[in-house]
Amino acid sequence: MEVKAIITGASGMVGKGVLLECLENPNVKEVLVINRSSINIQHPKLKELLTKDFYNLTDIEGDIKGYNACFFCLGTSSVGKSEEDYGRITHDLTLSFAEKVLKHNEGMTFCYVSGTGTDSTEQGNVMWARVKGRTENVLLNLPFKGAYMFRPGYIQPLKGTKTKVRAFHILYTVLRPFYPIFKYFPKTFTDTVKIGKAMINTVVKGYDKEHLEILDINRLSE
Repeated sequence: MEVKAIITGASGMVGKGVLLECLENPNVKEVLVINRSSINIQHPKLKELLTKDFYNLTDIEGDIKGYNACFFCLGTSSVGKSEEDYGRITHDLTLSFAEKVLKHNEGMTFCYVSGTGTDSTEQGNVMWARVKGRTENVLLNLPFKGAYMFRPGYIQPLKGTKTKVRAFHILYTVLRPFYPIFKYFPKTFTDTVKIGKAMINTVVKGYDKEHLEILDINRLSE
């Protein structure tokens, strides 16, 4: 199946990893990156649109038609944020964007980067998990052809991808010598390549679960 994908968050670790897999995959024919600033990558498949307001998109609305996939990798850390502030970015922005691309693209598959431990009940004690759970629940009720909630835990950065979160960068540096053994723990670890391949395969193959935990992501990447 031919994939024409919109990607957000391509300047971040996961988003860039997904983008690199899309550019290398023969099933992906077109990629539209929507970002606040340029990612400075040139490729025949790639088109880039810059916007300052992800809640609006009226400035680029005419250019987001004709796609059958959206890989939503845009996000923020909950550290230091109130539930209202975190929710405005994680919940409100995500849904505003999802509704806009859905309006212009029937038959679209939507992949959302959530996180392991996300609270689908929306009632737990962990703030970020409640907000992510609320976001997932609404996305799953939108009339997409398919909607998949990616719940990775530890993500190994590959192909030059890097995290922007300093604490995570330190963690990756400490754990780098152990990377070769991660492949033996498919329920615990994944990487940016597998996430990218799994997202593409949700469009090409589909999957029998809406919530993709780490093992599901690794399986679907094959």
